[in-house]
Amino acid sequence: MSDPRITSSIFTRGAVDLSALRPSTPARPTAPAQGGPPANVPGGATPGAGAAVIDVTEATFQSEVLERSLSTPVVVDFWAEWCEPCKQLSPVLEKLAIEGGGAWVLAKVDVEANPRLAQMFRVQGIPMVFAVVGGQPIDAFSGVVPEAQLRQWIQAVLQAGGVAVEPAGDPRLDEADDALMTGDLDAAEAAYRKILAETPADGAAEAGLAQVGLVRRVGNVDPVAVFAAAEAAHDDVEAQLLAADVEVLSGQAEAAYARLIALVKRTAGDDREKARQHLVSLFTIAGPDDPAVGKARRALASALF
Repeated sequence: MSDPRITSSIFTRGAVDLSALRPSTPARPTAPAQGGPPANVPGGATPGAGAAVIDVTEATFQSEVLERSLSTPVVVDFWAEWCEPCKQLSPVLEKLAIEGGGAWVLAKVDVEANPRLAQMFRVQGIPMVFAVVGGQPIDAFSGVVPEAQLRQWIQAVLQAGGVAVEPAGDPRLDEADDALMTGDLDAAEAAYRKILAETPADGAAEAGLAQVGLVRRVGNVDPVAVFAAAEAAHDDVEAQLLAADVEVLSGQAEAAYARLIALVKRTAGDDREKARQHLVSLFTIAGPDDPAVGKARRALASALF
């Protein structure tokens, strides 16, 4: 499982020793802190968050984190009231935990009130977040990460815990796709570029951006006239590219790929490279898993070499 931000994983510096957190006899309940949840009452939930978000102390860590993680993945958030970055990350974690509907639990640990826990987990800076599955930490990151990356990380944690999950949605993509569907190409392009700036090589955003370009190129062209022009001038590169665009937009992607591969074979120099780049941009719209794209890529390689 990859970690969004951490550069030197605690797991490469030595295992976290949790043996001291496994008391031989149950701890007695202690009085609640002023204004806080009971210190040793299972399920000390954050107000308004239900059982998805709980406040944990050293006394409750055994039952609320280690034992709970045997059946449900637990994400442990080390934070402090004075920590400004914590105030950015914690609300997002809480929102995602509530959205999860019990698939995982967020356990919040105040490092000021629980310094021994922070020491055992070798917390050197906060916010610091650990994933605990099967009674053991399996991954961690420090600092504030974008929500989209956080969703991906949590999805990986759930999969490691044996939880069947649907692919996480990305509200940024929903917004960009909505703009594209309503014809607001400028807004769609800006949204896709913003995603790529935050998450480079995001396949869905790359495909969306390529589709924006396709729609712009086709615009209000007359398909009949486009195909007539391409048929009349097989070596007119621009006419062939536009015809391929119309074919893709009309659901005839394989015909478009064949058209441009044929163009690559009979051109040279700048014209050949222009045809190749255009074809690759059309591949981006379909995505690398499309069988037609795989077949066309092999044909393109044969045409080039």
